[in-house]
Amino acid sequence: MTTANSSAIRAVGYSGGVLSVTFTSGRTYHHPNVPWSVYDGLMNASSMGSYYNRHIRGRYR
Repeated sequence: MTTANSSAIRAVGYSGGVLSVTFTSGRTYHHPNVPWSVYDGLMNASSMGSYYNRHIRGRYR
């Protein structure tokens, strides 16, 4: 897991196509089949929380 520079997301991990996101609440979500480009977009987003909500949440289960 990599520490995130975000007010909403504490850490992000990516391995074998599985994206793991830990929020500041302490809750961790695991999203399978996430393309590298989506992970890369999250890590380089100006707002990681907004990117997560627009591109990941509800799309990868």
